[in-house]
Amino acid sequence: MITTLTTERLSLHTLTVEDHSFIQELLNTNGWLQFIGDRKVHSKEDALAYINKINGTPNIHYWVVRLVETNDPIGIITFMKRPYLEHFDIGFAFLPQYNGQGYAHEAAKAVLSAVCLMPEHATVLATTLPDNVRSIHLLTKLGLQFQTELEIDGKTLRVYSNRIEA
Repeated sequence: MITTLTTERLSLHTLTVEDHSFIQELLNTNGWLQFIGDRKVHSKEDALAYINKINGTPNIHYWVVRLVETNDPIGIITFMKRPYLEHFDIGFAFLPQYNGQGYAHEAAKAVLSAVCLMPEHATVLATTLPDNVRSIHLLTKLGLQFQTELEIDGKTLRVYSNRIEA
């Protein structure tokens, strides 16, 4: 899998244990808790265990998104194969102070452009809760289209795709 990507304003690098403070902060933001769920990452040890679990799972890849200017971490782009989806799923989460500045679009577009060149990832999916308006807006801006709804663990998920299957 691709380990590094760069855009005009951002650099994306594979998640490492050195990112533990950032991961602890991100996973406890209101947006993460509301739309993704509580991962119980409340200490350095919890963050390190979370990172090691992510990096130890072959079908999960996280890129930490950093500002080129300062090297500050501002968000993540995820790419994973979920058991209930036919194709890999792209996701994103950013610290709230960096929302609305185009960073998530820029980073997700870079990842999509890179992974879609691989034949095995010609189709990429994304899931979101129906009330996550910001996520839905970003997915459609990225060119993904609503495909279907799924019931997973008692929650309705909207599935978007860069290719609509006939």
